[in-house]
Amino acid sequence: MCQFFALQSDVELNIIIMAARRIAQSSINWSALAERVPANQKSSFGAFKTKSDIYVRAVLANPENPPKIDWAYYKKLIPVSGLVDNFQKQYEALSVPYPKDTVSQQVDCEIEESKSEISKYKKESEQRIQNYQKEIAHLKSLLPYDQMTMEDYRDAFPESALDPINKPTFWPHTPEEQVGYKSKEQLEAEAHGHH
Repeated sequence: MCQFFALQSDVELNIIIMAARRIAQSSINWSALAERVPANQKSSFGAFKTKSDIYVRAVLANPENPPKIDWAYYKKLIPVSGLVDNFQKQYEALSVPYPKDTVSQQVDCEIEESKSEISKYKKESEQRIQNYQKEIAHLKSLLPYDQMTMEDYRDAFPESALDPINKPTFWPHTPEEQVGYKSKEQLEAEAHGHH
């Protein structure tokens, strides 16, 4: 009976070795991947790489091809007729299929979507940069604030400057102190029909 379990464990080991050999053949460009890892996730990435390296070393420690089984030796040792032949037939018929790739197309689609989103964001960012550069150029063309008079400020920033003739306001000239001011809460209440 012990020989039977030895035979069974040899078969299981060979199956594991054949499957692991296929996995070990894939290679990962760790340095390129590390460049894309955010700084706050470097420790997790390092732990993941360490586990992967340990696994790959364990897989590579096994031979590429499973060791040959001496079926005649087991036929002599095991008295049950046909048992070894049955195992041999099952073992030789066994093929470990490599898993089918069912997600690469989805990943490729997501990559293309991400690329289009990235290019759109870049264009929008370039537009924002141009607008900010115009604002910076405008601010650089102005007098320094410590040298500006109230009239200079009004000319430079007409939307935020005090205009006592066209838009008179009460001191301290904040929106909350003006006649007819309504807070955000009051506006929301009026929108919901509350007075």
